[in-house]
Amino acid sequence: MGRGKVQLKRIDDKIRRQVTFSKRRSGLIKKARELSVLCSVEVGLIIFSAKGRLYEFCSGESLGKVLERYQIHNDEENAAPKSVGGTGKKNPSEWSGLCAGPNRSLKTIQSELEAQNIENLDVTELTQLEKQLDTLLRQTRSRKTQLMMDSLTALIEKEKQLQEEKLLMEKEIAELKERKNKEQAEEADQQSCSANNNNNSDDNAPPRQTMLHLF
Repeated sequence: MGRGKVQLKRIDDKIRRQVTFSKRRSGLIKKARELSVLCSVEVGLIIFSAKGRLYEFCSGESLGKVLERYQIHNDEENAAPKSVGGTGKKNPSEWSGLCAGPNRSLKTIQSELEAQNIENLDVTELTQLEKQLDTLLRQTRSRKTQLMMDSLTALIEKEKQLQEEKLLMEKEIAELKERKNKEQAEEADQQSCSANNNNNSDDNAPPRQTMLHLF
């Protein structure tokens, strides 16, 4: 029998989801490497985990050069229809300062938006801007999630430390109580032995000789 079709949906179980991610990620990177070798092509792969951890693969010298090549190619494609139409608007290559990559800060984009009149942008430029803002939003959410996870981890570690300190204090208190009870028991035994010795000494004393006086 043939293998049934796998239904693609989010895996609810956290452990199974993590195992699947690890296996699929390794398989995807392996396929990307095979594709680059077999077909002599340049491949760049970027993966962000649910916790924001970065996994990447590049068949060339560096992933940055692959992204730079993609940006140049994208700018050239966007510039081609505008040069033919002669709209007189800004070339996307000139607008690339605004959309140069995901590392641009929101403050930088805002300042450049004030300098570049947004009403003069066409659909392509607005689409690029939308993608850039969406990337920044995803990064912001990812960073927020990471900070919340770090804070939660710190609280869990602090709770664990306090719990260990509590158990240690309870153990020390129990040892002190046990030691005190032992000392009290030894003291009681000593007092009991002393009392028994006194009683034995009285029993072993010679009887008094009474003098009988005859008149």
